[in-house]
Amino acid sequence: MKTFSSIEEAFDWWVKNLYPTLTPEMKKGKAVQAMQDYIYERGISEKRMKEILVEYGHFEIETIVRYKP
Repeated sequence: MKTFSSIEEAFDWWVKNLYPTLTPEMKKGKAVQAMQDYIYERGISEKRMKEILVEYGHFEIETIVRYKP
């Protein structure tokens, strides 16, 4: 299991490590558009990154907020 400190860090890892392993069919449409938007800095929302990570990377996303007085 791999843990990331942010959605963007996880997405960056997905682009570099998992996207290349997707089947040609999976690389069409949403996945390739999201990857290109990220790589070419055209803008991609955190919401869209989460959707891609869950759909194409089998990620489990949890939000943890800690207050330490």
